Amino acid sequence: MTVSESQTHHARNDAADSSPTKSLFLTARESMPVSILALTMFLLPAVGVPNEMMLQDTLKSAIVAHGVLIAALVFFWEQRKRREPLLWHGMVWLPVILMFYAMGSMVWSHTYLAGVEAIRWFLFGLLVWIGMNSITPRNLPLLVWGIHSGAVMASIWAALQFWMDWSLFPQGPQPASTFINRNFFAEYLVCTLPFSVWLLASSPASRWLGLLALSVALNVVALMMTGTRSALIALVIVVLTATVILIRYRRQFAFVHWSKGNCVTVALALVACIGILGAVPCGNAQVIEQTGGTSALKRSFLRATSMTDAKEYTERSFSIRAIIWKATARMVIANPLTGVGAGAWEVQIPLYQREDTTAETDYFAHNEYLQLLSEYGLLVGGSFLAVLLAYFIKSIGRVWQARESSEAIESARAFSVISVLALLIVSLAGFPWRLAGCGALFALSLAGLAVSSTPGKLDNNFLESSFRWRPIHNYFAVPIMLILAAVAVCMTYRTAIAERKIVQSAHLAFQLTRVGVHDETGRARQIAEVKRELREGIAINPHYRKLTGVIGYTLASIGEWADAVWVWESIAASRPNITGVWTYLAVGYSEIGQHKRAHEALLQVKRLKPNSSKTQTLELDLLSRSGQHESAARRMNSFFDNHDFDFDRVQVAFAMGYRTRDWPLAIRALEMRNQNWPETAVDGHFQLGMIYAGADLNMAKEALAEFQIGLSLAPTNERDTYAAHLPEKYRNVMR
Repeated sequence: MTVSESQTHHARNDAADSSPTKSLFLTARESMPVSILALTMFLLPAVGVPNEMMLQDTLKSAIVAHGVLIAALVFFWEQRKRREPLLWHGMVWLPVILMFYAMGSMVWSHTYLAGVEAIRWFLFGLLVWIGMNSITPRNLPLLVWGIHSGAVMASIWAALQFWMDWSLFPQGPQPASTFINRNFFAEYLVCTLPFSVWLLASSPASRWLGLLALSVALNVVALMMTGTRSALIALVIVVLTATVILIRYRRQFAFVHWSKGNCVTVALALVACIGILGAVPCGNAQVIEQTGGTSALKRSFLRATSMTDAKEYTERSFSIRAIIWKATARMVIANPLTGVGAGAWEVQIPLYQREDTTAETDYFAHNEYLQLLSEYGLLVGGSFLAVLLAYFIKSIGRVWQARESSEAIESARAFSVISVLALLIVSLAGFPWRLAGCGALFALSLAGLAVSSTPGKLDNNFLESSFRWRPIHNYFAVPIMLILAAVAVCMTYRTAIAERKIVQSAHLAFQLTRVGVHDETGRARQIAEVKRELREGIAINPHYRKLTGVIGYTLASIGEWADAVWVWESIAASRPNITGVWTYLAVGYSEIGQHKRAHEALLQVKRLKPNSSKTQTLELDLLSRSGQHESAARRMNSFFDNHDFDFDRVQVAFAMGYRTRDWPLAIRALEMRNQNWPETAVDGHFQLGMIYAGADLNMAKEALAEFQIGLSLAPTNERDTYAAHLPEKYRNVMR
């Protein structure tokens, strides 16, 4: 046998030994930490919460946290008799440095959010380190099987949602599988595809090849169902780069030894599945309404071509993200070295928004690089990105030069590079690092890049090192992991209880506004339950402002102003720079007669948006509520005389006039609204008619004229409803 033949023979043997289907259960028993990680990566996308009592990402974060800690516990237990050194790698320093920065941020920035960031980076670094010390060429296929099978299960859920409008899991933008948001699902799925392709190409010839190819194709179709544009761009790049790697590394893959029948089966399975399943009509009305895409293929095409529409950059989602990115850039410029603190982007971003923005645009920057720089500064965040980019480029160079290697781990490393590349692409328009799924994949990909073909060693020269491990170290490591696992269980339980109580409160409050409780006793009982659940939930965690804010607005809408104010106070304590919250507080304080506190809230609004027209309008509204209506009305009319108004100002003027029975002001505001915002004219003319028909004015002729104009403007199918709301004497005349 020649040297070349010997290398080929060994390559075949290595491929067979590391086959994903051979001795899988035996490998699982021999590699318990990796087995636990594989199970974690299966459960992560496959399992979701079938109700709204817990957020989907809370469950996924809990799965990752417990999976990583249990894998670490088992790993340290297995090292109890170890005397060989353990491995360390420079990439582990990156999350460790971010973790320490986040811990420091707890002192001077937002304590809770910085603490969450510290925990996230600790788990990230621990996963990278456990992975590089546990993953070997033999057990790598087991881990990849966990990643792939979880992605397939998630794709099945998404397909059922797309084709059958199947609603086991609560959904935001659909189809989102178990991820609540289709973008989250798509970003995760595109990062798993390189591992799925590696698994297929590494599998030896068998009758299961066709089924494996079908599962890979299903993942592609599910990705197209989402229509997430950043993920579709990443998909194209994944396909192109994977094709190059398959050709360049073909000696290391089992597919070169497939029979012609196997090759035809796989090719047909991939093409036919994508073509046929991609053309199956969508059965989800919400998805069809969003884009008109009646199939996965058509939806992905329409979403991709929408990037060429100029309105996308002036009116739609990209324009909104551009506003966020500009505000984030201003934050970076204002805090270049240290940033605003780990996790504090959402706390500080209102300070850098445009003057006319009073509400939160979003809770994340939708660009991981900008958000990292804004929170961690150029010293820490910039260094992190620079080192990560340098290591990524180095890994690409190493992958490109290693095609002659007979080690299957080299091909796996190449596909890890592709997965990281996909993640870096979708990170330009999302926040995947902050989601449990993509974060775990990112950590495992970095671990895979550092793994050597020789167990217990690293093949890189990038800050690699080792340190002696002695049995006595386990006396510290194992108890620490046990304590951390117990803390994780406790935190998960408390989080679940807090979310359940707050969501339950939101549901009960929503029922009061939409359905209502007919008897006063039952209504009072339900309101009391809303308040009790809400207070108990906020007592556990006062930082759920995404959920509690909605309940505050609902309580205000049913007249429970005191409790609404309490809710907004809890939000302001956690997020003190949201202009909208202080605005609601100012109005709420005024409603319950606390005008001094209303003025203090107004000062906070002026601090944040001193030159905004909405701030001026709020000041006049509070002036009117405090008993100085004549002065407020005079200034409001002065604004109108100078054509200085917007929709908000006109609405407030109408409310001021109606509340104080200042009918000239109310009528003027409605007439201006009808003229400048004709889409509100039906309601506007109805309100004018009611004012003229009221006892104060009793102008029947003018009232009838306004009612008739409103009826003529109403859509034909709504005219009967409109007429039913008219006062009886006018309704009879108009008949």
